[in-house]
Amino acid sequence: MKIGIIKEGKTPADSRVPLDPQQCRALIDSGVDIVVQRSDVRCYKDEDYISAGVPMSDDMSDRTILLGVKEVPIDMLLADKTYFFFSHTIKAQAYNQKLLKAVVEKGIRLIDYETLTDESGKRVIAFGKYAGMVGAHNALWTYGQRTKAFSLPRMKDIYNYKAAQEVYGKIDIPNIKIALTGTGRVASGAVQVLDDMGLLKVRPIDYVTKTYDVPVYTQIGIFYYAKRKDKKEFDDMNDFYNNPGDYASDFDHFLPMSDIMINGIYWDNAAPAFFTVDQMREDDFGIKVIADVTCDIAPVSSIPSTLRASTIADPVFGFDPSTGKETAPYQSDAIDMMTIDNLPNEMPRDASSAFGDMFSTYVLPELQDSKSDMLQKATIAENGDLGSHYEYLRSYLEGA
Repeated sequence: MKIGIIKEGKTPADSRVPLDPQQCRALIDSGVDIVVQRSDVRCYKDEDYISAGVPMSDDMSDRTILLGVKEVPIDMLLADKTYFFFSHTIKAQAYNQKLLKAVVEKGIRLIDYETLTDESGKRVIAFGKYAGMVGAHNALWTYGQRTKAFSLPRMKDIYNYKAAQEVYGKIDIPNIKIALTGTGRVASGAVQVLDDMGLLKVRPIDYVTKTYDVPVYTQIGIFYYAKRKDKKEFDDMNDFYNNPGDYASDFDHFLPMSDIMINGIYWDNAAPAFFTVDQMREDDFGIKVIADVTCDIAPVSSIPSTLRASTIADPVFGFDPSTGKETAPYQSDAIDMMTIDNLPNEMPRDASSAFGDMFSTYVLPELQDSKSDMLQKATIAENGDLGSHYEYLRSYLEGA
């Protein structure tokens, strides 16, 4: 087993790493063969790895296992290797169809971090918490830019989260209301930031019925934002996960009084969107800023105004409900959309170190088991074909 940490080739560049220099050093000391490909875009410089005694090379051809973060450009893929990266293919995302075709054609074994789960089906490795943290920060940053009521620096310009907490202690947020959706890793990261900013967390029922003289937020789970189409009582969360098409949105209660929405759910393509563009045109639609951490692209999305992913360099665009089209941000008649799809890259050191700990703890031992159930279930492609658990992607793979 020869592991290579590859340089990130996707544009815009991602500065996160699967393993930081000290984690690489610790694994080398334990007998793992690791080489890091030289790169000038990482949050950790080549010199950091060299100082830790980690071998560097431009050539990864002798490596059997290659670890990246974001999608690997097709022209950088090496045939007959095992790759780990976030492929964004498991929902049959149209923009990565060619990537999956190339993976299959090159005989690559592709293991997607997003599909690595334990025996209970829970993901063992993810950047989700950090996506939620940056998403919440950027939601407030965007609202500040829009209203000029307060000022925040960008998370990308703060060294780490400890430094961000010092900033939060000095800002004065007006009496706004924030609706946060989700109960998983993303939402937990957002909760941490909102709490550290000093916002009061309130129950959903109080959020929609009471007024406050302090800034507040509420965390909304599926029992509050979805309802059964057949009008029967919604009392089984698993039924929603197994049959999302049987449900409609029940989010309209939160639309009139919310200033900001932070979307932190995992969304199934068959699940209902939170609201429609027609609802966004109504006078009682109060939301002015949407931070869509989920970032599924419309029209197959939980937020109909997520027309595209924005970037760290250009994080916000406007959505004009009257036309259903993108416009310049911070317009009085438009909703501001923050839809960055690589949010953890704004706090890459914290995110990378946490990610490396999870990989070392949960995944690395599985690589030494040729019959690992975890890895088999996470293998999207191998031996020139789809993995056995991803046959549902056949039409996507073979489509024009």
